[in-house]
Amino acid sequence: MTRRISGFTPSGVLHLGNYLGAIRPIVDGTGHTDTVVFISDLHALTLDHDPALVRERTLEFATLLLAAGADPDRHLFLVQSHVPEHAELHYLLECTTGYGEAQRMIQFKEKSRRQEQIRMSLLTYPILMAADILLYDADEVPVGDDQSQHVELARDVAYRFNTRYGQTFTVPRAVHPPVGARIMDLTAPTTKMSKSASSVAGSLRLADDPDTLRRKVMRAVTDDGRDVVYDPDRRPGVANLLDILAGCTGTDPVGLATGFDSYGQLKRAVADAVVETLGPLRKRYLELSDDPAHVRGVLRTGAARAREIAQRKVRTAKQAIGLLPA
Repeated sequence: MTRRISGFTPSGVLHLGNYLGAIRPIVDGTGHTDTVVFISDLHALTLDHDPALVRERTLEFATLLLAAGADPDRHLFLVQSHVPEHAELHYLLECTTGYGEAQRMIQFKEKSRRQEQIRMSLLTYPILMAADILLYDADEVPVGDDQSQHVELARDVAYRFNTRYGQTFTVPRAVHPPVGARIMDLTAPTTKMSKSASSVAGSLRLADDPDTLRRKVMRAVTDDGRDVVYDPDRRPGVANLLDILAGCTGTDPVGLATGFDSYGQLKRAVADAVVETLGPLRKRYLELSDDPAHVRGVLRTGAARAREIAQRKVRTAKQAIGLLPA
């Protein structure tokens, strides 16, 4: 059976694009019932951060994922830092990765340009991401285009390790979600919807109440003209609304466009679809939020299950690379 792995970094707030592109495919299964779902809290430490906020968001992400339908009985569900083998394998893989490979990562180049002081973890976290993937012998990694380069690094590292030290890791491949990667910011429809705190008005957040979701959709930026047509290049605002409606209803955005006579009519339909899609999730989220001890218990159980797998893989990797068994 194919194994997939999906990680969610608690460095912002989960939104509709995350749900349609990454979370719903986990819940639906789509034939990939062997799935590892984890909150990648160690990745949130690569930039300046508030420790209390990282902890808060880690629990929030876990609660939202459970509310969305992640099943700890069917999925391996954990917090990254609760399984120390992630960090242990990270070091072993650093010993098989070149400095130039890490430095070429596009996200490192972009983020480092915006900072005066660059943390070493910003340079090396793609290798930690490789460890996250290889630790569980994942076959497939669902990612957006901005993360494809990191999966390629994981492939290169796995192949090199296997060649030099013996068959140890499954070589993963990137898969791209058909929906979600296209969901754009409501206030800037040429920019992807973001988890960042700076995009509150343009982001349909999973925990937003129905009135807030409707207000954001009704205030969404549209385009010049009056006709509702699906043209992402010349009508990005309208195209984004149609993509959101298509993602929520499982239909085709091109075909949907013919059913609307005005932008207002389209916005009302999008608002209804978003509220209907996220309503049950928010209801369950509020219920789980009242019982954080239950969520923490689920995470402890998941970490224990994950460590059984991770310890075996790290033991194999340590022996292959030449370390003396204890």
